Amino acid sequence: MGRRRVDAASADRGGSSTLRVMRAWQLHDTTGPENYSLDEVPVPQPGPGEVRIALEVVAINHLDLWVSRGLPAPPTLPFITGADGTGTIDAVGEGVTRVSVGDEVIVDPSLSCGRCRSCLAGDIVYCPEYGILGEHHPGTLAEFIVVPERNAVRRPAGLDPEVAGSFGLATGTAYRMLRRARLTAGDVLLVVGVGGGVSSAAMALGRAMGARVFVTSRSDDKIAWAVEHGAEAGFDSSDEFAKALKAASGSSADVVVDNVGPATWGQTMRAAGPGGRIVVCGSTSGPKVEITMPVLFFKQLEIIGSTMFTHGEFAEVVDLVGSGAVRPPIDRTYDFAQLPEALARMDAGDQLGKLAFRVR
Repeated sequence: MGRRRVDAASADRGGSSTLRVMRAWQLHDTTGPENYSLDEVPVPQPGPGEVRIALEVVAINHLDLWVSRGLPAPPTLPFITGADGTGTIDAVGEGVTRVSVGDEVIVDPSLSCGRCRSCLAGDIVYCPEYGILGEHHPGTLAEFIVVPERNAVRRPAGLDPEVAGSFGLATGTAYRMLRRARLTAGDVLLVVGVGGGVSSAAMALGRAMGARVFVTSRSDDKIAWAVEHGAEAGFDSSDEFAKALKAASGSSADVVVDNVGPATWGQTMRAAGPGGRIVVCGSTSGPKVEITMPVLFFKQLEIIGSTMFTHGEFAEVVDLVGSGAVRPPIDRTYDFAQLPEALARMDAGDQLGKLAFRVR
């Protein structure tokens, strides 16, 4: 089917397996987010071991901006991005046994071969074929998605669909980061650049894990929000926050979460105390930082890279969110047709938490 823009009411969107088309946001070029359009596309059909999910709520991440700019480029064009979503299984392929039609599920966006040594050991992030929905495989910015049955995780009873459909990528990523950094109760955790999905989730998870949490931001409003939601104090990201942290906490940080990169890296290195762990999963201010080697080895620091999460870690995060121990914030919920408005808000850095969409 060729490209065809649609309005919110033009496609047949019932729950039947005879559906022919659905609405989906497709990326048609990699020169920026203006290349998304709301199109009619064929409804995907599940193959053996796969399920189709009628999506109810989905969400965007910075990944959707990066892919729109070719960082990285999607495998094909046009391409459906999006990694987060929740909905109801409406069709299953041959051999599916774990879930059934009618089950309410959350999408686990991590995909792997399931056969290699890493997959069999549960370490899917090291799989040579590892991929992410919305980056390597068609994603959730659509009315339906087909995924392997292991990527459909039962939604905890009573969990708000807006939370269920928006926390996955960011909270799972933050959880693995804190685990890799060996955060324990009583540690001083510094979250640099609070406000985005991963940093806000790291703050919430750190609190749930018993850490003393401190944050930085260039926004007074975001700092005030963080303190209102459990951070002990917040500091200006553009100032000498390493000194401010020590004055406020009485010590340097045991763990620093920094996804900002060069704009904050010097202060991040200073903020980490002896034996401190700096964990990163991105670098929003640029790809390269300068490391002062004596600071690294005299303080015996660890710099830890972290990407995504395993199926086991995702299941643990679902339990934490489902139990209410962690409540990742939602900045705004939009109608599905309002993707351009939400992408602009994210691109400007104005959001505080996740940007979600009601699909139906």
